[in-house]
Amino acid sequence: MISIDKTLVVLSLFGTLLLTACGGDDDNESDKSGDRPTPEKKTAAVTFRLMETTDIHANVVDYNYYSGQQDSGIGLVRTATLIRQARDEMDGVGNSVLVDNGDLIQGSPMGDWRRAKGIESGEVHPVYKAMNELDYDVANYGNHEFNYGLEFLAESVNDANFSYISANIFIDDGDDDPRNDELYFEPYKLVDKTVQDEQGAAHGITVGFIGFVPPQIMQWDKGNLEGRVTTKDIRAMAERYVPKMKEEGADLVVAIAHSGISTKEYSKESLPENSSWYLADVTGIDAIMFGHSHLVFPSDSFAETPGVDIESGTIRGVPAVMPGYWGSHLGIVDLELEYDIETDTWSVIGSQVEARPIMADGEPTVEPDGVIATKLADDHRATRDYVNTPIGESTDDMFSFLALVKDDPSIQIVSDAQKAYVEDLIEGDVNLQDLPVLSAAAPFKACDREGDCSQESSFTTVPRGELTLRNAADLYLYPNTLVAVRVTGQELKGWLECSASQFHQIDPTETERQALVNYTGFPTYNFDVIDGVEYQIDVTQPPRFDGSCSLVNEGAERIVSLRYEDEPVADDQEFIIATNNYRANGGTFPGTGSDHVVINSPDANRTVLANYIRDNSPVTPTADGNWSFAPIESSTDLMLTFSVPNTERARNFVADQAPSALVLEVNEKGEVVYELNLQP
Repeated sequence: MISIDKTLVVLSLFGTLLLTACGGDDDNESDKSGDRPTPEKKTAAVTFRLMETTDIHANVVDYNYYSGQQDSGIGLVRTATLIRQARDEMDGVGNSVLVDNGDLIQGSPMGDWRRAKGIESGEVHPVYKAMNELDYDVANYGNHEFNYGLEFLAESVNDANFSYISANIFIDDGDDDPRNDELYFEPYKLVDKTVQDEQGAAHGITVGFIGFVPPQIMQWDKGNLEGRVTTKDIRAMAERYVPKMKEEGADLVVAIAHSGISTKEYSKESLPENSSWYLADVTGIDAIMFGHSHLVFPSDSFAETPGVDIESGTIRGVPAVMPGYWGSHLGIVDLELEYDIETDTWSVIGSQVEARPIMADGEPTVEPDGVIATKLADDHRATRDYVNTPIGESTDDMFSFLALVKDDPSIQIVSDAQKAYVEDLIEGDVNLQDLPVLSAAAPFKACDREGDCSQESSFTTVPRGELTLRNAADLYLYPNTLVAVRVTGQELKGWLECSASQFHQIDPTETERQALVNYTGFPTYNFDVIDGVEYQIDVTQPPRFDGSCSLVNEGAERIVSLRYEDEPVADDQEFIIATNNYRANGGTFPGTGSDHVVINSPDANRTVLANYIRDNSPVTPTADGNWSFAPIESSTDLMLTFSVPNTERARNFVADQAPSALVLEVNEKGEVVYELNLQP
């Protein structure tokens, strides 16, 4: 806590404003608190509200472009109403700030439309039309900001009426000098606010914001960033810059980290992707506004996380919030502050944290903001026209209701497109053309990250018939580019072992219900199904890897009967796997990393998919059944469960595709709970 003299605005009981300046006459000497404090007036109490949005992913309107219907559970247009309400609760004074934590310009068809159209000088990206109306104070970059390149990002961000920060992205000067310290963006921002205390008196406070992005952007968006920028460790940069912020006058320091929570032992050299837990150890940070994981904090999802108190909303004693994704929540941290008038210092003496939802118990809690809806009307109309462009036909439904329990048509069509694309590329390449081509694809939409499977919008739903760009975007959610890697049979098996961490370990002696799918501990976009080989998953065995593909049970084997063309896969056998830039360059899954890459395609996976549909229409995306669960031999009558939405379409699809699955109940969330029989 540092004592800092400032010029302040003081509000008297009659509303008179007195400006305090350096010096002044002897008869009217004043300090930061206004009139010279009386002996009994030593401190002032202030409630200061921090508000956060994160992972909007260009979902600024409350509309599902995939289904063509309004969706009351998404959209900054509804979060905006919560923002205005939260400000009003502070009596309209300046006792609040609003920040955004990135992953903003990409992720919905509106973002795709704006990217496809391009953005020129003078044009305002729709996300900033909305955000400028809401008077954000500062914003942080997320990893998906870099998906479209630095030029598109710069031309988009230059219309934001607020500052952007990032403290761990540096200019790459090309000499590989680890001492390079020239930042690419401003690392932090100090914002001066005039706040009212409980007695109505005004005081000045300086709030410092520091931003961070996952260092892994250098792998995920290598093609856009290599040779231009480099990244450094999040916690190390916090330890470097937070003291400077305090020296420059920050009374409070708020970390805006586009980074989730990992409780593994901290290692600066490993450049952890999820560092919010480590930031709580950095001296001087008063609050953490985080994101990236598409989860809600505080919530039961973190009940077992060491050092976390979900009742108080703290990480190792530091108040923190993460407000979901797509505008689903507004993060609020209310800091109870004490201002020492004599020493001119601020202290945090308490806090309250909440993530306010735009929908609760299946019903919207707020109406959309009319001003923002009007401002975005033209962009909304243009996006609808864009996604309705026809690209072909399908002879079958492509729904992901069963994508986590059996081979699935919504993944099959993506795998088929990727495999055909790579096979064409390597034709005539003497180094690659004789290698078998496999394809890795995952269900991007198969229940939400909180484990709520009640909404069809959480699944891919592409019905048979005409297909449009909207359907291609539903089948492949992200604007990744196609990349292929060269792997051995041993690495292939390790890759599949990581994917198999999607499931809970099943006790073959347990008579009570056992949930099969681990929704909250393992993201479904990491459940890669690798097509072109056959294999089974033994869920009675422990997982070899955890949710971030770190080794936890060395020697554990869930993948059994791995075969290629009816022959067991040998450890030294070589394959090419078609995948995306995030997976291929990430180096997390066995067989990935830059040393394995053999093809860096300029084409987006979604474009590859759309072109495949055009060239092969009508397509028949019937799953080929190349993977399944290994039968469980047990004398106990097991009850293994999974869930889908309680809708006619979902129930009919399960009845057709998995007729042996038995309905157990419709639960209070509106999910149909099924029993899946894996016993012979």
